[in-house]
Amino acid sequence: MSSIDSNSKLNLFSFSGNVRILHLTWFAFFISFMVWFAHAPLMVVIRETFGLSDQEVKALLILNVAMTIPARIVVGMLVDRYGPRIMFSSILILSGVFCIAFSMAQNYQQLATMRFLLGFVGAGFVVGIRMISEWFPARQTGIAQGIYGGWGNFGSAAAAMLLPGLALMYGGDDGWRYAIASTGVIAILYGAFYYFAVTNTPKGSTYFQPKKMGGMEVTSKFDFFLYLLVSIPMYAALALLTWKLSPAGLNWFDNTIAYSIYGALTALYLYQSFAIYRVNKNLFKKDVPDIFKFDFSQVAVLNLAYLVTFGTELALVSMLPLFYTDTFNVSIVLAGVLAAIYPLMNLIARPAGGLISDQYGRKRTLVVLFIGIALSFAVLGLVDASWALPIVVTITIVCGLFAKAGSGAVFAMVPLIQRRMTGQIAGMAGAYGNIGGVVFLTILSLVSTQAFFMFIAGAAAIVLFAIVIFLREPRGQMAEVMPDGSVEMIDVS
Repeated sequence: MSSIDSNSKLNLFSFSGNVRILHLTWFAFFISFMVWFAHAPLMVVIRETFGLSDQEVKALLILNVAMTIPARIVVGMLVDRYGPRIMFSSILILSGVFCIAFSMAQNYQQLATMRFLLGFVGAGFVVGIRMISEWFPARQTGIAQGIYGGWGNFGSAAAAMLLPGLALMYGGDDGWRYAIASTGVIAILYGAFYYFAVTNTPKGSTYFQPKKMGGMEVTSKFDFFLYLLVSIPMYAALALLTWKLSPAGLNWFDNTIAYSIYGALTALYLYQSFAIYRVNKNLFKKDVPDIFKFDFSQVAVLNLAYLVTFGTELALVSMLPLFYTDTFNVSIVLAGVLAAIYPLMNLIARPAGGLISDQYGRKRTLVVLFIGIALSFAVLGLVDASWALPIVVTITIVCGLFAKAGSGAVFAMVPLIQRRMTGQIAGMAGAYGNIGGVVFLTILSLVSTQAFFMFIAGAAAIVLFAIVIFLREPRGQMAEVMPDGSVEMIDVS
């Protein structure tokens, strides 16, 4: 049985028990985000150093979020099986190595390859979701997940604020290299520390694992086919990236390679579909007992919601420094500081989204926040160089408040669907966030900035409709089987 005290208060000034795990884990996520977006505030310098075109810069931004799509799915499966302790440590150490390699790149191909591989660090988010769900009861999961995600996401803001100044402090033509490499060293050191500092569960708790590996367990035939459908966009986003780099886009490789990648993605989807069938083939022989059923359509709606909320964050964190520099002709340091305000909202907005969900309902909160996302980004789509910079920054802050609170509200609900598969569910939702990043950044490379913001507003309006029609408030309890065969009931409301 779990040793979590569901009646205990959340004292963030404590550094013991589950709050200690929360602090250690959000800081691990903070470092992963700092490594992931270390390049963004220095992109102006990197562009000048390598003489990159605008399309090459935009390709780097897309590559930076592409690997995270499959990585979050794979890591979601692995964390459910092996636990968050070893997974977060491994991700930090490996990504630190990739980050240092990026700082040593000598040409565009090396830059692009390392940025693609560094997308792996974004999968660390999934690991922390499972860790926090093990240590906090349902009535605190929204605020705890919000603090984890919000304070961790601040790593990109820290990079935007600190790295330009750090590069200047190092000085010389290679100052940017030393600044980025420094974040890689920090990731390696903290990854080693995290392994020895945490445990997967409180003492006496059971770490529930999926019965089978290779795919998520669903509980009805309809959910099986919906699962196959929902898996398609993950491969479609990678196909979109391939198209962007093919002769139809940047001409980074020829059509033969592009068609080979399309074929490989198709083969991988078919293989995953077979793996999903293998995990769920008993559905076609007998029904799952009602006590163990969950509705996969809830996962599908949350995927779409996170595509908008986190997808916009990935896109804006990547493009805002250049947006401020090119539109308002401000310095690289000022652009970095102004751009950092957007992810800075994570410190309050994401925890607030989780807290409001805990107090006033998961669905109701998402409906209100998505109305705000759609309206605020529609206003941002009207901005041009004639607008006063403080007004534009204020509008961006409003957009950030709604979008980041929306991310907190999504992950206030994710851990309440099925405990033993929290990693996989979080992995799929997280992957959809990266799909959003790839889609939005690709749209940005094809249209004006104003049209880009309007596209986000339209996407938010469509997802709002799906939330209103299909999403249901978590109620009652979920059932999990203990190692001895007994059933434990876990509160979700």
